[in-house]
Amino acid sequence: MIVVMKKDATPRQIEDVAARLRHFGFDIHLSAGVERTVIGAIGDKKPAVLENIEAMPGVERIVPILHPFKLAGREFKPEPTVVQVGDVRVGSDEFVVMAGPCAVESEEQVVETARQVKAAGARILRGGAYKPRTSPYSFQGLAEEGLKLLRLAREETGLPIVTEVLSPKDVELVAEYADILQIGARNMQNFSLLREVAVTRKPVLLKRGLANTVEEWLMAAEYILSGGNYQVMLCERGIRTFETATRNTLDLNAVPVVKELSHLPIIVDPSHGTGKRQYVPAMSRAACAAGADGLIIEVHPRPEEALSDGPQSLTPAQFSQLMQELAAVAAAVGRRMASPAPVKW
Repeated sequence: MIVVMKKDATPRQIEDVAARLRHFGFDIHLSAGVERTVIGAIGDKKPAVLENIEAMPGVERIVPILHPFKLAGREFKPEPTVVQVGDVRVGSDEFVVMAGPCAVESEEQVVETARQVKAAGARILRGGAYKPRTSPYSFQGLAEEGLKLLRLAREETGLPIVTEVLSPKDVELVAEYADILQIGARNMQNFSLLREVAVTRKPVLLKRGLANTVEEWLMAAEYILSGGNYQVMLCERGIRTFETATRNTLDLNAVPVVKELSHLPIIVDPSHGTGKRQYVPAMSRAACAAGADGLIIEVHPRPEEALSDGPQSLTPAQFSQLMQELAAVAAAVGRRMASPAPVKW
């Protein structure tokens, strides 16, 4: 349930209500909105307890939560969540683009790509140091060496880093280097991993599973939120259907659905969603028009030489052209994009 406090409720009244809820065995999650504070209370809602809480000073009303995802839902937090990553605000009026190679391959490759995507207006650098691959014989990433190269690219360009973590045992290590911890599609319901990233309190990019519903996706986010980490971003990256013309079916329906159900920001991944670079620009523009908060796009200086996902990676020139097109779409839907910034060459 949600305890909605009055606009003029004092900090002491809020704390008194929270303390009383804890006394009755509830887990408490505070959300301070622009106009008022709400208290999410997870536990057994006995009528006598509800009456006791509702009668307390500063309480306006008690609202039941109907959806199974309690903390991820708009019932708990009507205002959109904005996740702060350095000076980047994901979920604000800025349309944020994350870009970079699927996999970190070398210092030259990742630094060159970072410089070029920043020059085009990207705000966050993506790159995989650990790569979950279908085949055990495929390139699996450079592991910690890849993380060190990402850190070097951040030092060169100032771009924050988003990179995937695959195992609970690697969370602490990856968190030392990364600004955003990515949970990949195959790990969306790896609940041990979700609990572990919650402990870091670092921003998390949670990708939708290959065949998961929106509700299951939001329930996965609930694991991170209930662990005390409210810096969660969702990522639609395509789901598996009977269609074979594209790698996956990019479910852009999920954008307005998530916006209706949840306060969490949503990013779209048109690279994995289509698997073919020629479709990435159209789906990127469509995602922006649909109301997404940003994109995560694969860019490689020489896609034909890429060790992972070359066919879906844009060249820097293609990415630069797309960013110009996106600026027009973003403006049309009331969003803004960062202007290209000077790059340290």
